[in-house]
Amino acid sequence: MTSTLSKGGVITSPLAAADTEIVGAVLQEALTDLIDLSLTAKQAHWNVTGPHFRSLHLQLDELVDSARLFSDAVAERAAALSVSPDGRAAAVAAAAQPFPAGYLADRDVVGLIGRARWTPGGRRRSCSSPPIPARPRPGY
Repeated sequence: MTSTLSKGGVITSPLAAADTEIVGAVLQEALTDLIDLSLTAKQAHWNVTGPHFRSLHLQLDELVDSARLFSDAVAERAAALSVSPDGRAAAVAAAAQPFPAGYLADRDVVGLIGRARWTPGGRRRSCSSPPIPARPRPGY
């Protein structure tokens, strides 16, 4: 189901208000995490050194590209549900994970990125929002 514009030009959600609030909070957390990941991976990309520089440099670029694509998809999904996505620097910085400045050895970069909260297919840290209760689908 898609969102529609009301006469006032505001996007209305197809979800109930409580569901929109829960989904919106989860999408906002995912958005700030993905933007943080893209910035952190780019920082590592610029500063990686060592014998595995080239391969890691290229892999970090791929990670940055993926995080940026996913962050755009998440933000657009939020907007479609009448949740205004917040990708401003202040919003991202408030949720950002620390990452060292300066040049980093390739083995350290792998460890830092690997131990960060980001994992393929999901985040390690729990969302602050409660889970959305499961509802049976009609006809099932």
